[in-house]
Parts: sequence; C-alpha cells; structure tokens
Amino acid sequence: MGYSRAVRIGNVITVSGTTATGPDGKIVGVGDLRAQTVQTIKNIEAALAKAGASLKDVVRTRIFVTNIADWEKVGRAHGEFFGEIRPATSMVEVSKLIAPEMLVEIEADAVVEGS
Repeated sequence: MGYSRAVRIGNVITVSGTTATGPDGKIVGVGDLRAQTVQTIKNIEAALAKAGASLKDVVRTRIFVTNIADWEKVGRAHGEFFGEIRPATSMVEVSKLIAPEMLVEIEADAVVEGS
C-alpha cells in the first residue's frame, strides 16, 4: 500500500496507525477492546524497537476508537504501558476502521534522546 509501519528521521520516529493484528495477520481479541488495545501497543512497541527506540521514548499517541463510550477500557490499557511515561494523547471516535472487527487504532510519535 506504499507506507511504512514506522519512519525514523534523526531522533524522531513516527509510527503509523497500528491495530491489534497478530503475527498471523488476524485480529487479536475480536470483540474485546482491552485485548485489542494491549496488542496494538505491543505492535507499536515492536515497531519502535526496530527503529531503535522503546515505549519510554513516546511523546504522543493518537487513539481512534469505534465506540467512544468504551473509552475507559482503552484508557486503562494505555495507562498500563504509558502510566509512568505520560505522553500527550488524543482519543477520538471514528465511524469505522479498515476492518469491521477492529475496535481501536493507535498512532505514536517518539523522540530518542541523544540521537
């Protein structure tokens, strides 16, 4: 499709919209927003690692959910990973994502110190 999971320019890394896709290409946690959020963040973590960074380097996340009424489930899962890091974040409701079983998509920006 002509995009990268993550792009690093200097010390800045931008991670594309990421979903709960497992290694087999299937969605992890179908119907379970918390499980999808956890898998999505793990996928972001893997993309950052390939670019020479970690979750501690994340300065901003953007969260897209298909049902904003469930924001607390996403927020709690996000907090499990980012509670100490505390990046700037946004959460918005979208009408749908690329596949109907996807409930959440997250983008992340990171800055690697000393690079």
